[in-house]
Amino acid sequence: QVQLVESGGGLVQAGGSLRLSCTASGFRFNIYGVGWFRQAPGKEREFTAAISRSASYTSYSDSVKGRFTISRDNAKNTVYLQMNSLKFEDTAVYYCAAALWGDGRTLQSDYDIWGQGTQVTVSS
Repeated sequence: QVQLVESGGGLVQAGGSLRLSCTASGFRFNIYGVGWFRQAPGKEREFTAAISRSASYTSYSDSVKGRFTISRDNAKNTVYLQMNSLKFEDTAVYYCAAALWGDGRTLQSDYDIWGQGTQVTVSS
C-alpha cells in the first residue's frame, strides 16, 4: 500500500521546538522529492519546505526560512521537519507529500502522494 504517514505533531509553547516525521511505504522513496505543506484554520494549504531526492537541495517559504530545517534519511524512508522558534502563526495541520522525480517543487499540483496530516498547535 502506497502511503505517507506523518507524526510528531502536538501542542507547544511559542518559542519552542518540534520535529515532524514523514515515513513512506509501498513505493520507491528515493526517486521522489518530498515537500511539507501546511494549512492553518480558515486558510488555504501553503508550501512550507521541500527537499530533493538526494537531499542536496532544499527550499523554504519565507515565513519559515531560518527557523525550520528539512532533512531526509533514505535508508529509513523518512523525511523530517525540524521546527524551531515556533510562533503562534505556525499553528496548522502539516502535510508531507512526494513528487516523482521532483526536486524542490513548491506547487501542490506537482505532488503525487499525500499524507493525512499532523496537527501542530503553538500557544502564545
